[in-house]
Amino acid sequence: MPAAGSPQPNRPKAPKPAATKPLQVMQINRREEQEKLAREAAEARAAAEAAAEKARILEERAGLATPPRPVQQGPTSSPGTDDDALFGMEGMTMADLMGAPGQKPRKEQRNQPRSVDDFDFDEEAFLAALDENAPVGTTGEVIKGTVIGIESDGVYVDIGGKAPGYMPKSEAGLGVVTNFRERFPKGLEVEVLVTREQNADGMVTVSCRALELRKSWDRVKELEKQGKVVQVIVNGFNRGGVTCDLEGLRGFIPRSQLQNGENHQELVGKTLGVAFIEVNSETRKLVLSEKRAAVAERFQDLEVGQLVEGQVAAVKPYGLFIDLGGISGLLHQSAITNGSLRSIREVFDQGDRVSALITELDPGRGRIGLNTALLEGPPGELLIEKDKVMAEAADRASRAQSMLKQQEQSAR
Repeated sequence: MPAAGSPQPNRPKAPKPAATKPLQVMQINRREEQEKLAREAAEARAAAEAAAEKARILEERAGLATPPRPVQQGPTSSPGTDDDALFGMEGMTMADLMGAPGQKPRKEQRNQPRSVDDFDFDEEAFLAALDENAPVGTTGEVIKGTVIGIESDGVYVDIGGKAPGYMPKSEAGLGVVTNFRERFPKGLEVEVLVTREQNADGMVTVSCRALELRKSWDRVKELEKQGKVVQVIVNGFNRGGVTCDLEGLRGFIPRSQLQNGENHQELVGKTLGVAFIEVNSETRKLVLSEKRAAVAERFQDLEVGQLVEGQVAAVKPYGLFIDLGGISGLLHQSAITNGSLRSIREVFDQGDRVSALITELDPGRGRIGLNTALLEGPPGELLIEKDKVMAEAADRASRAQSMLKQQEQSAR
């Protein structure tokens, strides 16, 4: 060990700690940042207060001002935020806030039912709009139109819809149309039948041919109802009979309904008088009869009130069938006598000659109603003096005819 008092050896000195920067610069930067945030907060608060004030003024003008709602203090609200003014803007749109100064803002009513009276509704205008846009032309409808365009395969007809009607060339009419453009010049007024309703483009399909066919069926049905005999020209034949044309319709006459059915092929080109057996427009069946024409012609010579004479052809429980020369009339048991009739054969039997008045004619069904009770004087006279009544039938008929005319006039 070194001796006491001996000089100490030189030891290295510890390094001095580095001098620290003053905190002044950091404090200045932090202060500037706080002041900047404070300014931004103040500007935002001022903008919010201005908006709230404007909303309050607008609400007062519109009469929508509501008492201020309490501010709920929480993590999202601060003492410096004007939440009361913001609540006053609830239910208002930006268009209300930014509207003209003289324009009163509207406050939206939410979750409130609205009736038709709340809308500006014009019923007449609504119905007019429906009529204007209603489709024109339903299937089976007859429409008058004007030809506005012609093409090689069809015609366009203005029928008053948003699009014209189209008529194919094949529907131009019955038979073959030789000169299509001459038949349908522009501006021609035509009557057509709608056969197909409008498509996506609003166009309907119309037909002249279908309309003419409908009219033909209507005319033929009327002829059948009247029991008319019509003249037709045979234009073809087949195994079952012959064919003909009637009002543009194809008619058929079975061999069994021909006067000369054995050599029916020889009838082509000849004219026949025929009556109707079946007229059905739905199935397009038109069946005619030459034999029935003779009966129909006989009907044309008869009228209600006429006195006719015939022979009892058959006795039935309900009356007598009288042969009037090719046609039969029914003398019902209730029309035989005004007296008490116990049996039909008590007055007339099969083969007896009978004079009777016609009281009913139905050419369509081939029915003739007869009456002998009108020839009686006192009720039941036929039961006692049948021969006398039959002998004086012509004189008694005039009195009965006057009675029938009076009944007919009173019925009108």
